[in-house]
Amino acid sequence: MILLTVGTQLPFDRLVESIDRLALKYQIEVKAQIGKSDYQSQQIESQKFFTPDEIEQAFKEASIVISHAGMGSIINCLRYKKPVIIFPRLSKYGEHRNDHQLDTLESFSNIQGIYPAKNEDELEKLISNIDKLKSPLGLYTPERDLLISYIREKMQ
Repeated sequence: MILLTVGTQLPFDRLVESIDRLALKYQIEVKAQIGKSDYQSQQIESQKFFTPDEIEQAFKEASIVISHAGMGSIINCLRYKKPVIIFPRLSKYGEHRNDHQLDTLESFSNIQGIYPAKNEDELEKLISNIDKLKSPLGLYTPERDLLISYIREKMQ
């Protein structure tokens, strides 16, 4: 199952409609949290909001996540080691007040398991090769171990 999440603050119909169309074309199962959207999906199973327990369970069950470039979604994908396709909201379509999600996309685009899609063509290319997407390594970094060691030393 693929999890589509667009956050809870703003609708993101461009992404939801694209995934609905691609789910039919590629015969993929998608569970979606679509926020304040009025879009009626034809192919994907969608609801406006998930409870915290429901979204956590959906992240655990998903094989792949498709998301807006929201930090909460990206961090959850790293935490659960789920490959994520990031599709940013763009101000030119009225999807956000500025293009900070493009900056987020660029900041994470070189991390294994995070796949940027700046437009619908890039999104479809990733979906057509979905079985080849690798999982992220998680939230582990060598710097984290150094910080933990430092804190432990100072507490003794």
